[in-house]
Amino acid sequence: MTSGNNGASTPEDDDPFGYLYADGQANGAQPPSGGGGYGYPGSVNRTRAVGQRQYGQPAPTQQQTAAYGQVPQQQGAYGQPSAHYAAPETFPGGGAPTTPQQPTRGGGGGGRSGGPNTKGLLIGAIAVVAAVVIGIGVAIMGGDDSDNKASGDSTPTTSTSQSAQPSTSSAASASAALPKTDAKDLQLGGGATTASDVKGAKSDGGTYVTGFNNVGASITWTVDLQKAGSYRLYVQYSIPAVDANATLTVNGKPNQQPLGMKNFIKSSDTDLAKNWQSTWAPVTLTKGTNTLTLSCGQGNQCNALIDQLWVQ
Repeated sequence: MTSGNNGASTPEDDDPFGYLYADGQANGAQPPSGGGGYGYPGSVNRTRAVGQRQYGQPAPTQQQTAAYGQVPQQQGAYGQPSAHYAAPETFPGGGAPTTPQQPTRGGGGGGRSGGPNTKGLLIGAIAVVAAVVIGIGVAIMGGDDSDNKASGDSTPTTSTSQSAQPSTSSAASASAALPKTDAKDLQLGGGATTASDVKGAKSDGGTYVTGFNNVGASITWTVDLQKAGSYRLYVQYSIPAVDANATLTVNGKPNQQPLGMKNFIKSSDTDLAKNWQSTWAPVTLTKGTNTLTLSCGQGNQCNALIDQLWVQ
């Protein structure tokens, strides 16, 4: 179908929008106005404006639509802008579109218009890292404590046992290395002699030195040492519940203090068999041979039985 009137006066052969085209306008097509025809001259006036009827909606008012058979007056000729059209920039407040403004970030004390709070996120991240570090530290500490507890029952015992054994062995070796003698092996003088009648003596065969309570009586012990130093001279004795003492001479030099043989057990029984006990005096010995002498001198109380001597 071409624009214009082809002779048929039916809606099927008519182009209701012919006035919109240049060839239609050349053939006399005009936009509808008043009660005149629609489209080409002699066309059937049976059309409606597009969008006039809306099904399921209330009928539009006269102000909203044009009269039956007419199109809105604002539509102009082809190629001409509508009288009611205006560019957006011509309206109040219009104009060329501007670049959207970026949301501003709030300051420290005021509000904010948009954007994430990076300061708050940073603080949160630092708190999380700190919590993780503390947790790891606690776990490590806890793990160390648990390991110590798990092995603590055995390790200290083993360490103590290992350290104690050498000490015991060393003490035993030292005791074994340091000399000890019985009454029968001593050199006696000044009327001192040996006997075994009184029970309780610890020397071999129960032998002890008697007759020591006479002035001039003496007991001499020659001892060899591998190391010089300060030692203690121990003496095993028995007294009739009365204190006794003797002069101690080391390598020919008398000690300033006599060897005290006191009643340390606080016995009141004069039975010598019940009063065996020991005493000691400090001595300084040299490496090699040393001579130790107990003697009953003037002013000494020497009523005692002696059965053993040893250095410690």
